[in-house]
Amino acid sequence: MSPVDHEVVRRKLAVLQNALAALEQSGSIDLHAYRRDFWRRKGTERVLQEMIEAAMDIATHVLVQTGRAAPADGRAAFLELGSAAVISPELARALAPAVGLRNRLVHEYEEIDDQIVLGAVDEARSLFPRFILEIEGFLSRSP
Repeated sequence: MSPVDHEVVRRKLAVLQNALAALEQSGSIDLHAYRRDFWRRKGTERVLQEMIEAAMDIATHVLVQTGRAAPADGRAAFLELGSAAVISPELARALAPAVGLRNRLVHEYEEIDDQIVLGAVDEARSLFPRFILEIEGFLSRSP
């Protein structure tokens, strides 16, 4: 077991912060306008994908570096982070479903539902600032 590399985690946190800023800059948009704007759709999807992946990377790094087994997948990584009291279990349960959206965006398992993506933007604006704060709190407690 080696200590959590704070610099690695903070680089990933910066990805999250930049992505949140991008979502804020893009403002709100109604579903009809969103569907007509190809670049906005693709940009939003990519930003969400990057956010979820950065948070999954943080979760996996923290778990492995604190002596836990590598999680089976991203969903498990968030839930394990909650079980380990790195983040609150409530936040872990709220973040875990984001992995399914990330998988659909990356692998295009099925047609992407624009309404779900727009809902995910609102969720991201709510959940990821909390994730950042809770991870920063963990870093301040760990060597």
